[in-house]
Amino acid sequence: MSNKIRKISIGSDYKNEAMHYSVGQEVYGGHTICDILSKETDGEYLIYIKKNNEVLPWKKFNKNMAIAVEFDLSYSE
Repeated sequence: MSNKIRKISIGSDYKNEAMHYSVGQEVYGGHTICDILSKETDGEYLIYIKKNNEVLPWKKFNKNMAIAVEFDLSYSE
């Protein structure tokens, strides 16, 4: 099983006030979230967006924020 992040939510009130970002979500003028990565050594989460085959860093969150992570679960037999 890999630890690929599928969705990240930022904020202490998950249901009402948190910001939710998912891979595949369209954001920022036609860009699409292509990757959500964790830098475990620094306690940071990075969100990258893509448009016309160009990948750009978009947002960075640190461990001092309330963060909920959903992983992309793939099971093989």
